[in-house]
Amino acid sequence: MAAALLLAAFAPGCSAQPLLRPHTESFAAHDTTMFLTPFVVPPFDDAGRYRDLTEDDYREVAEELGVEVAAIKAVVDIEAGASHEGFWDEGKPLINFDLSMYQKFAPRHGVNLAKAKKKAPEVFRRPDTRRHGSYQAAQQARLEAAKEIDEESALESTFWGMFQIGGFNWKKCGTSSVREFVDLMSRSERDQLELFAKFITNSGMVDAIRQKNWLAFALKYNGPKAKSRRYHTRLAAAYRKHGGR
Repeated sequence: MAAALLLAAFAPGCSAQPLLRPHTESFAAHDTTMFLTPFVVPPFDDAGRYRDLTEDDYREVAEELGVEVAAIKAVVDIEAGASHEGFWDEGKPLINFDLSMYQKFAPRHGVNLAKAKKKAPEVFRRPDTRRHGSYQAAQQARLEAAKEIDEESALESTFWGMFQIGGFNWKKCGTSSVREFVDLMSRSERDQLELFAKFITNSGMVDAIRQKNWLAFALKYNGPKAKSRRYHTRLAAAYRKHGGR
């Protein structure tokens, strides 16, 4: 999210939209021996300059990566939907709080899952859209409840923004901590795009997307079940929709 180098199989959760599937965990997400390209914060012309992505934003990052704009937009189509929105509300990125990831990462931060379930049962239930009014509102509520128990494990267990990158991959995104990763995800869609660029660079995915090898990219980005989910064929179709060659 190369196969053995990058991925471990987990049961799929719900992504930013109920029908989408998130990425699985990177084996190398916490490997401090890897050389990772640091995130360079783009300059802001004004407070709102990078709130919504422009065609120039896509073009600049695509040129840096040596890939087509249509290829990047294809990923957004699959992960965030045709609206290409990275935010649910001001300062609130689209998220998917993933319980399977939380059950993996929370104990690493000293969380007793049995006690956590008694303290915050909402964390362990399906998103309650009736209570909160929408899927995103329900997911945000689960995240906030998990943060009350332990912030870092909650942030690491969530998939973020228009590219639905797992918080556990903060180091592969070139940030110094999961909190910095979330701060940038929460600032603008341009930041989300830059984080995506760092993530696929540091995870060895650029060649696959550059060559439009959709299956190779899908297996790294979405996990070993990507083929059965037809993630690669959906990517190819979205790429063609955006004028890919």
